[in-house]
Amino acid sequence: MMKRAHLRQFLALVETGNFTRAAERLGVAQPTLSAAIAELERLAGTRLFLRDKRQVRLTDAGARLVTHARAIEREFRAAEAAFVDAPAPLAPLRLGVIPSVATAMLSVMVNLWTATQPLALSEGTDAELRRKLGDGQVDAILTLLRPDDADRPSLPLLDEGYRLLMPADHRLASAALIDARDVAAETMIARRSCEILGETSRWFTQRGVRPPFFLRSSNDDRCIEMVRAGMGVTTAPQSLAREGVIAVPLADYDFRRTLGLLAGRDRPDLVAEESPLAKACKGGFQP
Repeated sequence: MMKRAHLRQFLALVETGNFTRAAERLGVAQPTLSAAIAELERLAGTRLFLRDKRQVRLTDAGARLVTHARAIEREFRAAEAAFVDAPAPLAPLRLGVIPSVATAMLSVMVNLWTATQPLALSEGTDAELRRKLGDGQVDAILTLLRPDDADRPSLPLLDEGYRLLMPADHRLASAALIDARDVAAETMIARRSCEILGETSRWFTQRGVRPPFFLRSSNDDRCIEMVRAGMGVTTAPQSLAREGVIAVPLADYDFRRTLGLLAGRDRPDLVAEESPLAKACKGGFQP
């Protein structure tokens, strides 16, 4: 297929009449230009130049191509000029998100994003995202806020407890409070994305509960869907409950988390109450 580069090389050779000068104009080595012209002639199916020691001359086929080549090059330059004054596309706002943020809430948030700047999401653990924020690889992160984050540009969004999630038709679904012994015989689903996975494991072990597991997965949506399908129960933040899944408190299981925005120290504007990001997140992360 004939390319613009072929035509530019062809015109340079026409206008200089010499491979050496044409190669200098194009900023390429002479053998490179010679190979390119040979390829163009192969694509055209005919000789375009007559060569002698001092100069090259056009064949009849080459002369016919000159008119078309110049017209095509003019159109290319006109097309390029049309975009010279066009505004550069806005760089996206890069938001890191921990995996245990409820997809439904995240979906509402992105639909509430009204800024002209595009939004780009990336996923990672709290530790990974904090490192990326420090390195400038993301502009803000949606993660678990710590007490010392109050000294940084941050915005709390949702404080919630962890619950036992079960299908809506489970025998314990109507209970106001469940004791660990009540679920000793239950099949469990382990959410590997859970920020308190180790604490939860120790909590059950201390109470003599060592259940069988149907699934261990880092995919929260898959875990919760398996709960809804009746394949087991799991512990999770309240916000991960969905239609067909009930969240019931466990006695003495008092873990809580605060989801919020954390921005770089040089970008406090991102977490200001009236910023587009803050508005979208506050609308999406309602309890």
